[in-house]
Amino acid sequence: MKVVYFTHSLASCWNHGNAHFLRGVLRDLIRRGHEVEVFEPIDSWSLQNLLADHGQAGLAAYHQAYPELDSTTFDTAFEVERALDGADLVVVHEWNDPALVARIGKARAAGGRFTLLFHDTHHRAVSDPDAIRAFDLSGYDGVLAFGETLAEVYRRWGWDGRVFVWHEAADTALFHPPAEEGTRKGLVWIGNWGDGERTAELEQFLMAPAHGAGLPLTIYGVRYPDEARAMLARYGVDYRGWLPNARAPEVFARHLATVHVPRRFYVEVLPGIPTIRIFEALACGIPLVSAPWSDSESLFRPGEDFLFARDGEQMERHLRDLTNDPDLRANLVRSGLETIRARHTCAHRVDELLAVHARLAPAKALETV
Repeated sequence: MKVVYFTHSLASCWNHGNAHFLRGVLRDLIRRGHEVEVFEPIDSWSLQNLLADHGQAGLAAYHQAYPELDSTTFDTAFEVERALDGADLVVVHEWNDPALVARIGKARAAGGRFTLLFHDTHHRAVSDPDAIRAFDLSGYDGVLAFGETLAEVYRRWGWDGRVFVWHEAADTALFHPPAEEGTRKGLVWIGNWGDGERTAELEQFLMAPAHGAGLPLTIYGVRYPDEARAMLARYGVDYRGWLPNARAPEVFARHLATVHVPRRFYVEVLPGIPTIRIFEALACGIPLVSAPWSDSESLFRPGEDFLFARDGEQMERHLRDLTNDPDLRANLVRSGLETIRARHTCAHRVDELLAVHARLAPAKALETV
């Protein structure tokens, strides 16, 4: 089968979490013998920021970890129909230009013999619904939503029966425990500051508890404004800046534990959607403590796969316990790995994607007869 994916960027993971998941999914598709083509805009925001900060050297970790992957860049003169030629399945990510999304939909509606899916991995459907409604999806066969609460939004918009929950997952070919355990010290957090969606939460559930527990804290990420860096300095945080996602496993392997602090939209408006960092951290075998969020889809076993902290004080207690109790750390690692390997690898998501295609392909065939 030929699969074509239109992404914001495959090459750059600078403030672009979808690239993590996409790389793992595409690699698994290739491993199974499918033909894969990826297209990304030549001036993608993520790639431009990466190159501005780190130059071509910033792409080295991606190329080294994923030698089988590449992508074709396009500009405004792009011939969409040529890119779609021979495709069986086409997936278009929501971080694309509305004009491109519409052109691909029109090609499908005009008789394109492929299944066409829109892939939404963001909270804009609730935080900025007009931005999503600006997409012309009339030619699309279905929607992939990265959580049940987001899928419900699309059902209310008329996609009932044609929206499919497709959670992110860990690329376990890359994200796995180290071959040999070394010394682990301190707490690590890998995440971007963003638009102030969780400023108070990062102080309450990450910086203050780490400081109180006496754990050195290292943070990686981008888009940290001056006021954010001032907060990090007050708590004595070792801020390292951008980390290529392909290097995250080696960073996890050097630290005692990590923390999940969800963005506010995934707590209050789209509950039940974890970010990909939970999947990746558990796959790497690092103990994790999470700030509150509702695992409404029972993706994990809270208390077994990771610990929940209802407030900053409990987070500090959990961090102290992890520091002093190697059995607790070992149990969390064992359980978390078990859940990831049983349910949440990119290979599982490829199975789900192929099942969606198989379900929609007969209806597509009838339409084009």
